[in-house]
Amino acid sequence: MILETLHLLFFKNYDEATLQLSPHINCFIGDNGSGKTNLLDAIHYLALTKSAFTSLDAQSIKQGEEFFVVKGRFCTPPDDERETIQCSLRAGQKKAVTHNKQAYERISDHIGRFPVVLISPYDTDLIRQGSEERRRYFDSLISQLNHEYLELLIQYNHILRQRNALLKLAADRQGYDQDYLLVVDEQLAPVGTQLVQLRQEFLADFTPIFQRHYQQLADSREEVTLEYKSQLPDADFGHLLRTFERKDLALQRTTIGPHKDDFVFLMDGVSVKNYGSQGQQKSYAIALKLAQFEIAATRKQHKPILLLDDIFDRLDEKRITRLLQLVADQTFGQVFLTDTHLERTDRALANLSDQISRFRVENGKVTPL
Repeated sequence: MILETLHLLFFKNYDEATLQLSPHINCFIGDNGSGKTNLLDAIHYLALTKSAFTSLDAQSIKQGEEFFVVKGRFCTPPDDERETIQCSLRAGQKKAVTHNKQAYERISDHIGRFPVVLISPYDTDLIRQGSEERRRYFDSLISQLNHEYLELLIQYNHILRQRNALLKLAADRQGYDQDYLLVVDEQLAPVGTQLVQLRQEFLADFTPIFQRHYQQLADSREEVTLEYKSQLPDADFGHLLRTFERKDLALQRTTIGPHKDDFVFLMDGVSVKNYGSQGQQKSYAIALKLAQFEIAATRKQHKPILLLDDIFDRLDEKRITRLLQLVADQTFGQVFLTDTHLERTDRALANLSDQISRFRVENGKVTPL
């Protein structure tokens, strides 16, 4: 899968930009704050219809403007079909996503068609921050690979919002409709149970791939693993909802379920967050992303687009060497990377490919080098 062209209009710090892209390596060179990462984020938007760095779509509209447009033309296997994707948003309106100028009936139908993997300096946030960050990562990853999971997740979150609204309403009115709450519980329980089962099945496939990448990346003997922490596998979700009903009413929110589960990152049986060194945490996070790339390439039968943000500034030589070795071995397909120094990028990429496009980024303007 190749992104051949990228066009931006009023996206973040860009007035307008149009890029013709290399099928292998694309380098965005510029000072910090010039807009390099915003180009990667635009590609992320085309793939997942959302930013990698902010949860509010309106924040992607250039300051002082009323809308943004991101458009790209993909060449997809096996028939090298050309597909044009456009994401746009006008302030105060719903986001629009089109495929070959035709709007999707549901934006969720787009998710997974154009897989992308981002490796960035913020990846260790997966380790250092709370369970919500890890759930969001794995939910996004599994949703790109399994449309059934995405549909269940959407359904679960919809019913969960209904239940939480009912709990809040009960507190406001000093009472609640217990029969209606039971109906909502009966809808939520089977969906939540299926989500947990699919997460467990995915992790069983994903973990050995992740462990292999960690060993290759870290060249060390510590044993790493992933543990899915949930209260549901050993209990009936419907029964748990009834058991926690009094607590939920007091707190006005649902306190049990897949939305409270966690993915625990372990090294030699202890928490990577609490006991892992900075280098071990970086290796752990990159190994997660490399495993994500591999499992997506296998299941989708074509390679995802790889986005590398500021790796030369933030990673040590050993980890950079490993990543570039994978580029040289053609493990990756199309690659986009950012850096502040052209000379450093050229040295790192020397002899890796004859299909390298370089772009200078300055204050929201992009010019080929």
